[in-house]
Amino acid sequence: MAFSSSPVVDLRRVPVDGVLNRVENALQTGLVRDTVVRKRRSVGARTERGTWVRIERRPLDRIDGQGWNGAESAGVLRGVAMPRWLAGIEWREDGGVAAWRADETELVTASPVRSGGQLAADPKLPGSWWTTLNTSLNALASQHTTRIATPDTVTITQASVTETIRGAFPNRPVDTAISRWTPAHADLNWANVTGPECWLLDWEDWGMAPRSLDSATLWSSSLAIPSLADQVRRERRHDLASRDGRLMGLFCCAKLLAYPDDADPRLRRARREADRLLAELGAPTLLS
Repeated sequence: MAFSSSPVVDLRRVPVDGVLNRVENALQTGLVRDTVVRKRRSVGARTERGTWVRIERRPLDRIDGQGWNGAESAGVLRGVAMPRWLAGIEWREDGGVAAWRADETELVTASPVRSGGQLAADPKLPGSWWTTLNTSLNALASQHTTRIATPDTVTITQASVTETIRGAFPNRPVDTAISRWTPAHADLNWANVTGPECWLLDWEDWGMAPRSLDSATLWSSSLAIPSLADQVRRERRHDLASRDGRLMGLFCCAKLLAYPDDADPRLRRARREADRLLAELGAPTLLS
């Protein structure tokens, strides 16, 4: 069944009190209003019983046959530093072309490494943080699921990887075939990991993805801070040095460069890194 596209709704700029009231009634707990965090497509808050609730609005044309109960289904994962899922509700927007979902999880008191905008400085995370991250990502990649990852709410496929890379680098053809797919968080940026204690948050988009997507996503989100990007690359070298890892690094750079924002401090290094990755993947060098 096809649905018409839903207009973009930025939850930072529209009233959400009615949504919060509905969630409170359904989950039978109050939301602590002075803890509400509003993002473009989600709203979060502490509850009066000491848990956390994340609420998301998603257009129906971005909800495929597998549903969008990512946080709930991630409860089967083992060995990953993530908040425990407790309850969830869904409903269709009245008269609209979108649905809402609220998930109640264990409360994580550590703060996201990046709370808004671009990360401006190296957070100098302790060795224990990197140990937890590596253990979690390795454990995640070793498990099995029928879910397919939906980074940016779009189902990832071989075709979408190829289209993104070739669209950004049309004059430098490269073999984009992915050899291995593994479970991935699929939105592993600095807003979705906490510090100095490491927890991985927001599991709504997890599922099978090209190997190394998570490592490449965290690396690309660090490009404005060379010391941090280099540390991610060292810590996740067994992922990022593989051919699939290089393709995912190029894929992430391609997404940054497809619609460049001159104010984005990652762009300059993203261009350099894309040139390096293209060369390593065997793409011909452009003649000046």
